[in-house]
Amino acid sequence: MENDKHSASSDDAGKCPHQHEEKASPISEENNEHMQNNGLLAGKCPVMHGGNTSTKANVMSWWPNALNLDILHQHDTKTNPLGEDFDYHEELKKLDIDALKKDMHALMTDSQDWWPADWGHYGGLMIRLSWHSAGSYRISDGRGGGGSGNQRFAPLNSWPDNVSLDKARRLLWPIKKKYGNKVSWADLIVLAGTIAYEDMGLKTYGFAFGRKDIWSPETDTYWGAEKEWLAPSDERYENVDKPSTMENPLAAVQMGLIYVNPEGVNGKQDPLKTAAQIRETFARMAMNDEETVALTAGGHTVGKTHGNGDASILGPEPEAAGVEEQGLGWSNPTKSGKGRYTVTSGLEGAWTTNPTKWDGGFFEMLFNHEWEPRKSPAGAWQWEPVNIKEEDKPIDVEDFSIRHNPMMTDADMAMKVDPIYKEISLKFMNDQEYFSETFARAWFKLTHRDMGPKANYFGTDVPQEDLIWQDPIPKGKADYDVTAVKTKIYASGLTIPEMVNTAWDSARTYRGSDMRGGANGARIRLAPQKDWEGNEPKRLAHVLSVLEPIAADFGISIADTIVLAGNVGIEKAIKAAGLDIPVPFTPGRGDATDEMTDADSFEPLEPLADGYRNWSKKEYVVSPEELMLDRTQLMGLTAPEMTALVGGMRVMGTNYDNTKHGVFTDNIGALTNDFFVNLTDMGNTWRPTEKGLYEIRDRKTGTVKWTATRMDLVFGSNSILRSYSEVYAQDDSKEKFASDFVKAWAKIMNNDRFDLN
Repeated sequence: MENDKHSASSDDAGKCPHQHEEKASPISEENNEHMQNNGLLAGKCPVMHGGNTSTKANVMSWWPNALNLDILHQHDTKTNPLGEDFDYHEELKKLDIDALKKDMHALMTDSQDWWPADWGHYGGLMIRLSWHSAGSYRISDGRGGGGSGNQRFAPLNSWPDNVSLDKARRLLWPIKKKYGNKVSWADLIVLAGTIAYEDMGLKTYGFAFGRKDIWSPETDTYWGAEKEWLAPSDERYENVDKPSTMENPLAAVQMGLIYVNPEGVNGKQDPLKTAAQIRETFARMAMNDEETVALTAGGHTVGKTHGNGDASILGPEPEAAGVEEQGLGWSNPTKSGKGRYTVTSGLEGAWTTNPTKWDGGFFEMLFNHEWEPRKSPAGAWQWEPVNIKEEDKPIDVEDFSIRHNPMMTDADMAMKVDPIYKEISLKFMNDQEYFSETFARAWFKLTHRDMGPKANYFGTDVPQEDLIWQDPIPKGKADYDVTAVKTKIYASGLTIPEMVNTAWDSARTYRGSDMRGGANGARIRLAPQKDWEGNEPKRLAHVLSVLEPIAADFGISIADTIVLAGNVGIEKAIKAAGLDIPVPFTPGRGDATDEMTDADSFEPLEPLADGYRNWSKKEYVVSPEELMLDRTQLMGLTAPEMTALVGGMRVMGTNYDNTKHGVFTDNIGALTNDFFVNLTDMGNTWRPTEKGLYEIRDRKTGTVKWTATRMDLVFGSNSILRSYSEVYAQDDSKEKFASDFVKAWAKIMNNDRFDLN
């Protein structure tokens, strides 16, 4: 249910909250005019409001089409209270995992008065906490998920679908306080659900620690364009009857939901229509039909929904609540507002007879009864059985002598109505062991999907099995003569662009959001990457035909050879610029195989634009420079690193299809600062020609000197990027530029070297 929106207010609405002492003082007419002009009279507060946030907001409100670089500035080390030297993996080595798990198990039945547990067990609440943290993940851009503890911050901490999870996080605080920095909030939140399932009887598949906390909201994640919570799902579909038309990269059907609307599509009961949305939504989270059924049924085998009251009278969400709420939200004035009077989703009731026990009760309840739509006390649509024996009803959360009707959501009914889901459900119903095993694996996938390869896993409960969705890569050889391999590459006849582009294309797929992609594994030579338009398949095939024999001669990985060839190309460009700067290289990459690669799940990693190589697959609604920022953030680069890399790639002639846009130099192939020198040269004029293209002409003669795209000119037009460009254009910055380029290049090539951490 959508909650009424409230905001903190005061008796003096609109007035400055700072106290001012009123004094009558003689002010001359001249001084009065001066002070008014400077905003010191007329009741204006002399204290700057909002700090830098206010400044940023004003800039974007005055110039809404300006390129906002904030996406590259988030999670600055200055926001981290633990300091730059803090190493979470080192802290994890000090963690007493057994003691932590013991305390977590004890918490499940340690009911507290301020927020009592249903039936004396917090299992359902903690599972929902973990699920809604991990469940925000989407495969399209790898963003969302539980890997960073982002549920602590807006907007997730105040989503309508996350009502009451503020209470779950607060219940975990005593444990977090006890173990301190030895366990992150991200790990603790995800662990809570796994422990809850164990405590209620499920044999879980395993658990891995290793999620690092962030300390400010993730401003890079696009959750939708709607301006209102739970706006009709039509707003993010071209056609709501065709779920595949949902706007990318979104996965949830409405703003503020994790998955689908439990009441049905736009709140209208139609399980078959809901099933179609479920299938698309879960596919966008990398789940197949069997995993979808297992998660839906397993998630609703325990716990209950809460809607025994009026949702419209709930207080504001955490981000809008008054300071006296201390970060909690949705205060409920209805009777106790707790236990049987809790209001969360607005739906009311449990799914099974024994909602604190892991069993097959969900399927038994679903298939052994006929169901009809009814409204909950909060006014939400749900399904309830037409006839049910009293002993089959779940008991009241407070008074165990009272029983209530069970309920099903429209999504639950989809498991019975959709033919494919029904077949899977019946299979699970008739084989409890298979259901439990399938769910345990799906739960592990759900809660670990955004952690990347197993090299990022830590703990005593890490499964030994290599799972294909973990993008496994065998360990590569590291003890070989790197110089000898480079010598062979130097003599191969490959050009600088061929070597640099192949290494770049191999590494640029890396996404820090879910730590997938990258050069390790050399998946650029496998489907689907070998056929991606942006990888120039013909050029790629030629380069691989040269490098693969070299790798075979030395018994090393193709992945290492590709990266090493890129380094060779850069070294040649550095020498051509008259400089001597080494390009770092760390051997040890391995080669993945087709059997180790889930080709379907790699499709969303395909670059549709690459500002670094001045290429876009087609024209998009989003500007080319914004697409470049998105790619840059996913690769973990800063704005200065982006600037150095683009300038260097241009002068080395690495554009897609060898175009000359942005190649502002007469010395192509040399790693000079010419791109910036000519970009900032006041002897030039810049004129648009056809859409998205520009000519650079000599100011005096009018002669065309170069051509450019928006992705080139933004480094001179945007005030922040221009400030970086001016640094690199200076006469004393030739070596600095090349050094900065090399550092950024090495960062990209090693982004996925988790084995080095």
